[in-house]
Amino acid sequence: MRTSAEPRSRYEYPAHWEADVVLRDGGTARIRPITVDDADRLVHFYEQVSDESKYYRFFAPYPRLSAKDVHRFTHHDFVDRVGLAATVGGEFIATVRYDRIGAGGAPASGPADEAEVAFLVQDAHQGRGVASALLEHIAAVARERGIRRFAAEVLPANNKMIKVFTDAGYTQKRSFEDGVVRLELDLEPTDRALAVQYAREQRAEARSVQRLLAPGSVAVIGVGRAPGGVGRGVLANIRDAGYAGPLYAVNKAFPGDLTEVDGVAAYRCVRDVDAPVDLAVVAVPAECVPAVVAECGEHGVQGLVVLSAGYAESGPEGKERQRALVQQARAYGMRIIGPNAFGVINTAPDIRLNASLAPEMPRPGRIGMFAQSGAIGIALLSRLHRRGGGVTGTTGVSTFVSAGNRADVSGNDVLQYWYEDPDTDVVLMYLETIGNPRKFTRLARRTAAAKPLVVVQGTGTAPQGHAVRATRLPHTTVSALLRQAGVIRVDTITELVDAGLLLARQPLPAGPRVAILGNSESLGVLTYDRCLAEGLRPARPLDLTTGATPEDFHRALSAALADDTNDSVVVTAIPAIGEASPGDAELAEALRSAAAGVPGKPVLVVHVELGGLAEALSAAASTAPAAARAAGIDRAPGPEKAPGTDGGAHPYRPAERPPTAETDGAPSSEAPRLIPAYPAAERAVRALAEAVRYGQWRREAAEPGRVPEYEDIDEKGAARLIGELLERGEGLTISDAQTCELLAKYGIQVRRALPAPTPDDAVAAARALGYPVALKATAPHLRHRADLGGVRLDLADEEQLRRAYAELSELFGKPEELRPVVQGMAPRGVDTVVRTVIDPAAGAVLSFGLAGAASQLLDDTAHRLIPVTDREATSLVRAIRTAPLLFGWRGSTPVDTPALEELLLRVSRLVDDHPEVVAVTLEPVVVAPHGANVLGATVRLAPPPARDDHGPRTMPAY
Repeated sequence: MRTSAEPRSRYEYPAHWEADVVLRDGGTARIRPITVDDADRLVHFYEQVSDESKYYRFFAPYPRLSAKDVHRFTHHDFVDRVGLAATVGGEFIATVRYDRIGAGGAPASGPADEAEVAFLVQDAHQGRGVASALLEHIAAVARERGIRRFAAEVLPANNKMIKVFTDAGYTQKRSFEDGVVRLELDLEPTDRALAVQYAREQRAEARSVQRLLAPGSVAVIGVGRAPGGVGRGVLANIRDAGYAGPLYAVNKAFPGDLTEVDGVAAYRCVRDVDAPVDLAVVAVPAECVPAVVAECGEHGVQGLVVLSAGYAESGPEGKERQRALVQQARAYGMRIIGPNAFGVINTAPDIRLNASLAPEMPRPGRIGMFAQSGAIGIALLSRLHRRGGGVTGTTGVSTFVSAGNRADVSGNDVLQYWYEDPDTDVVLMYLETIGNPRKFTRLARRTAAAKPLVVVQGTGTAPQGHAVRATRLPHTTVSALLRQAGVIRVDTITELVDAGLLLARQPLPAGPRVAILGNSESLGVLTYDRCLAEGLRPARPLDLTTGATPEDFHRALSAALADDTNDSVVVTAIPAIGEASPGDAELAEALRSAAAGVPGKPVLVVHVELGGLAEALSAAASTAPAAARAAGIDRAPGPEKAPGTDGGAHPYRPAERPPTAETDGAPSSEAPRLIPAYPAAERAVRALAEAVRYGQWRREAAEPGRVPEYEDIDEKGAARLIGELLERGEGLTISDAQTCELLAKYGIQVRRALPAPTPDDAVAAARALGYPVALKATAPHLRHRADLGGVRLDLADEEQLRRAYAELSELFGKPEELRPVVQGMAPRGVDTVVRTVIDPAAGAVLSFGLAGAASQLLDDTAHRLIPVTDREATSLVRAIRTAPLLFGWRGSTPVDTPALEELLLRVSRLVDDHPEVVAVTLEPVVVAPHGANVLGATVRLAPPPARDDHGPRTMPAY
């Protein structure tokens, strides 16, 4: 008989347990199983651990490991005994292991479901969150191997380790006996454990991005000896931006006596720098990058911005080179932006970092920008620069990241940073692809609840160099799911900037009611029509006539803002014939003053060829004359008078004050409101409509729905049934009887259907079910195709049933080809379809629509991410264009939508509770005035994935 100490050869090395993780301080480590080849690493690791930590681990002085210890700690069967190590630079920095135990704590094998767990962390790496990350991973491994509880014995003085266990969020028991604290952890994931995991993930990933965007020192590697070239250009950009920290130029080809380049200290190698280097900007040929990465890792560099091209964008060979780059950098605990990146920018006054190919530092502001493509990054920066100066004054960039091939740092990581960044109010992202939509949706929902997130999403075709999960969902469906997460989804860069400028400096509208006023009747009507097209509720435009003065605009805008029936105001303006530029400044000041009187409602301006007004609105951020002059606006000739004198006061302008950093520099969240101006009505109204929809989402998100609990759900019974069915195959569509049995455990009843291979069988089935009945052909080419005539309804007796059977046989062939069934008639109602799929990229998705060719042709289907809340189920039913058919359209009887919503929630629970359920189709679901009847159902099962977004924290695989 084999003992539990003998390896089980049938369990191979579990490569899927390997993972890179981001630690609390933003560095990275690799977690992997410990093998027999790790004996020397384990001994070396143990030698670096202090005597105190050894004492806490073994409860006694334990200066060194014996040969027996080393054998025990490196020989595992990966089932009953598992060891994991966290490594940096290939060396162990921490270990964790579990041993399965039975009654009394003796070694055991399955089905025993408890294990003893123990950690050891090198003192130099304590406090980095290594043990917490290891606990997440060893718990996931244990669950995979059928272990449900961990037991740990800890000395009372070992407060750090006790805190690791108690802070994890698992249900636990704690006891104290014989001078030892005994902890028991139930490994079933709880909402608190998941919340703890997500919070740790956010802090760690945000910190890792912060180290890249706010480095204490920077080295540019690949600075040319002669002017020109990428490296020399980036060095100049960093220096000219006024970077606040130490800056170094590095090139192995520098002469030995060269000490500086363009006033910057020069070195031949990073290792020669006699001070820490936090960030390295790499601009050397791709074949030289590995040597540079090794030098940086050995010198303790925290992160890399790799501008070098020649990676996955260049083909298969470059893809392998990119994979090796990520592997090498992570081995040293470094994160990478790039390769093939445009660079990063941080306009914070204490940083002022322009480590990019942009020759000029953008205006400081409160907009965070992310782009994958360098070309798109240039377009975004230039467009915001033009619009930021000409329209909204000091609205500019807080931080900018162009990630290139995003082999490591992605939009998800940067989103984690912006979520808690106090200097960023609005996030703009151009995403050619979304590498992990499931995680992005989760992060976007949380971010959008705090600040606007505006996204241009690519069409799904991944550029060369982007590793993305293939999705089976249409582009429009993925876009709809993003909108449900609070993402403001736009189609172009122009719309991205238009929406961003509005959201950066105007409050969210409280509703869709829009007041329109201006000095052009036709422009007002055009704005009115666009509001209707965008689903807004505009009031009739107020025409001030072309002779309107700034005072007229001021009075009209003040009145519109004070009117409780308006949620926002659009001002239309055209130039008056012969009007000089001072009129633009006066009009801008009038609008600013009126808007300041009611700060809770957004104001937008639509101007036609009125260049001066855009600049004047910028100048109106400050009431000082200097601000107007800075914008290139001169006042009318005449003597200036001091404030308070007869000629100096203005009927709607407050007393002038000197410019401050609040008004002329980088704006704070309390900076004056700046009114965005748009050169076309459709652009202004589109931006406003997005703000209205986002405001509505924010209000709904403040009161989220809940996932209901149903007492009649048998979750454990369903799990047992699924397990038994999966033992018969890797993936299968289960039989009708098995489908009905599984669905019934979640309170979903499928109307019984009996096979009818002969007319006599059909008659017997009808007698068993009771008349009236329906006769259906269930052959694949006829199933759910009532339009082909394969269904006969309301058969009241045997004669009608036999006649219908003969008709179907005559039309479509022999019974064995038809596969006829008899089913009891359901109450008449509206035929609908409910489906779920597990998409590789988006995750579990619940879909709903009406049955029939028209809905399929028009793609009239709505989608929600699983798990679905009660509020989401309600909105899902109403989201399709044909929803009026459910609510009494044209005098029809309304159907029982609450019953339909409950059905949707039960299906969502089934799929969420059991990841083995990879597809469900309920078709048709007849929703009657009382109740919803499922007439047909199919379920497909498959083994669950080893890890998902609810699993332990991991970085994307390379």
